[in-house]
Amino acid sequence: MSDVFKDLMELEVVADGRFVAPPAPEEGQRTFGGQFLAHTLRAAQLTVDEGKFVHSTHSYFLRPGDVDAGTELVVEGIRDGRSFSTREVIAYQEGVERFRTIISFQILEAGLEWAPPTQFDVPGPETKLLSYNEFSESLAPSANGPWHGRQRPMDIRYINPPDLPEGTPITEPQLMWLRINERLDQDRRVHEAALAYLADATLIDHVLLPHGFRWQDERLDGASLDHSMWFHREPVADEWLLYEQRVENTSGARGLGSGRFFNRSGDLVATCVQEGLMRWDNEHL
Repeated sequence: MSDVFKDLMELEVVADGRFVAPPAPEEGQRTFGGQFLAHTLRAAQLTVDEGKFVHSTHSYFLRPGDVDAGTELVVEGIRDGRSFSTREVIAYQEGVERFRTIISFQILEAGLEWAPPTQFDVPGPETKLLSYNEFSESLAPSANGPWHGRQRPMDIRYINPPDLPEGTPITEPQLMWLRINERLDQDRRVHEAALAYLADATLIDHVLLPHGFRWQDERLDGASLDHSMWFHREPVADEWLLYEQRVENTSGARGLGSGRFFNRSGDLVATCVQEGLMRWDNEHL
């Protein structure tokens, strides 16, 4: 089995709090947002005590990334307390700031646990489901060769793919199984970075569904704006997770999506929200 994700997370230490991350494993016009999320989290992890683990991230996509460029990661220590540590990480490519995040870590603590009961009556990932790669390629049948996203180290299987005809609003939650498609070490922090990598997958794509359109539409000028994530329980990112995604709102040329990760026992592992720009060429609508 390949080690694409492991290689992607191999950061070069160049100075105290400064790292260089490798370029994307794929082609394409822009760096996958999950790569920035994972790289900045991994860099921050390397600057905090090993007994502290991420519980939240709050990030901004400032400029498109270059898939062919390495990324310089600069970590600033904001605070180190007995229970919590906070880091700010800035990602640069070719000297230009592309992405910025604030990440908070906490020691493991026992406490009250509760989440609203949730039950999904869905087929398992072992059944014949449409992959995200197949779905993406179906939206661009004239593309020259396979979709570049096939090179990303993830496996996504749609439970209810949004394959209705254009112009048909889709408002139901989008459900999919996903995982990193290679075996990871048992290091919890590697799995946290892997989950951050997965969190960007398809989340912003769905903000157009209530309007009957798709993110891949050539009439759209779209981009991710910001992303926040909360880690509730230890993730195992190389095993199947159920990802439930909802569209919360669209207005002001922006769309807000939310996502929840569940393990196969039904436990809520993480929650995330992401907002994207959605400008349209109205002359052709």
